Amino acid sequence: MRLLFGVLTLLIGLGSCVPAKKYNDLLAKEQNCNEELKKYKTSSLDYEAQLKTLQTRSNLMQKDIVQLKSDTTELGKSYRSLQAKYQQAISMGASFEEQLDKIKDSDAKHLARMRSELEAKIIETQRKEDALLNLEKELKKKQVLLADREQRVAELEEMITRQEMAVKALELKIAQALRGFEDKGLKVEERNGKIYVSLEAKLLFASGSTVVEAEGRKAIIQLAKAIEGDDELEIIVEGHTDTDRLASGTHPKNNWELSVLRATAVVGIMTSNTAINPAILSASGRSEFHPVDENDKSKNRRIEVIIAPRLDALFELISK
Repeated sequence: MRLLFGVLTLLIGLGSCVPAKKYNDLLAKEQNCNEELKKYKTSSLDYEAQLKTLQTRSNLMQKDIVQLKSDTTELGKSYRSLQAKYQQAISMGASFEEQLDKIKDSDAKHLARMRSELEAKIIETQRKEDALLNLEKELKKKQVLLADREQRVAELEEMITRQEMAVKALELKIAQALRGFEDKGLKVEERNGKIYVSLEAKLLFASGSTVVEAEGRKAIIQLAKAIEGDDELEIIVEGHTDTDRLASGTHPKNNWELSVLRATAVVGIMTSNTAINPAILSASGRSEFHPVDENDKSKNRRIEVIIAPRLDALFELISK
């Protein structure tokens, strides 16, 4: 401002002593100077505003720089930590690779051993399968044989059942036929699938005799009639004596002859008085050697008629 005032004073002073043209030039210059001064003032204000803005930005940037430095420091620490971990990981990786190589080598050997063992097991399995097939074939054969034998057993059991029923029926028939002699020394019983008709000697014979008495003859005939017509039987007439010795110069000379002659006498009565088939009869003497009561000799002196069903069909089935 002082400069502008001085210039104006100078111009006024000079205007009094200079021509009008120069004065006008000076006025024009003054006007230009004023305009430029205004521009400078405006620019100065703009620059001041921009300077404040820049200072504000600078302050913000300074804060950011401080924060960035702090962040950079932390990042540096993190980086160094990660770098250390990375190096450690590389080292561990190398160790793992070394171990993996060892494992691979070991696994290769183990795998080869396992493959060898597997091939051996496959061969063994095949052998067992072949053996199993052979066993299955053998089992089927056995099953066929078993089925056949089961059928035979069923037939055998059925045959035995029929046989037992037939024996029971025959026993009942004989017992009914001889019912009147039960209290006269005659007994009928079934043992082991056979019928035993036991006749004490007192019912049949006098002491030492081989001639059958009338009452005994009647019992023998009734027994024979009860079984006549049945040719599927086997009948054994056995003579038994006590232990008393015979002292005779004629027959019977001893207990053996006595037991045999008594048995044949009974067989003779059976064949002479009924239609019984002689082929199913046999006579035998057992003498004194099969007693039924050691304390009662009278019970040992007896005739036993043993009646058994023919077992030819049964034996034939069993033999198969």
